[in-house]
Amino acid sequence: MIEPKIRVLVAKPGLDGHDRGAKVMAAALQDAGMEVIYTGLHQTPEMIAATALQEDVDVVALSILSGAHMTLFPRVKSLLDGQGMDRVLLTGGGIIPAEDMEALHDLGVGRLFGPGTSTSEAVAYIRAWFEENGREASGAKG
Repeated sequence: MIEPKIRVLVAKPGLDGHDRGAKVMAAALQDAGMEVIYTGLHQTPEMIAATALQEDVDVVALSILSGAHMTLFPRVKSLLDGQGMDRVLLTGGGIIPAEDMEALHDLGVGRLFGPGTSTSEAVAYIRAWFEENGREASGAKG
């Protein structure tokens, strides 16, 4: 039996034009055997949620360096939930204070990663989540 590939949407919401980290992370996830869809810059939460549904992803990973994480993560989470994608892992990274990471986790956002985190740490987290939750739990049809 062929192991299903984990489908990850990497997105850059808002007006932040710094995409190097998102591109590095997308490449690392792809190198780890995951199927990666990268949205590019300046995506709205609505565009991200629509792409997540269309691409039938298991994971949505946001890269936010603009300071708008307390607005963008909850909005994307709400839109995913509203589309029946409440079991999709919403994770990501950026410049996010620890207290904000905790508040976002309380809203149902997965682990968030700050500057200097190794790509292997994020890859391991996504793999462990997928092993525990599987394709059926994420809502993806596989």
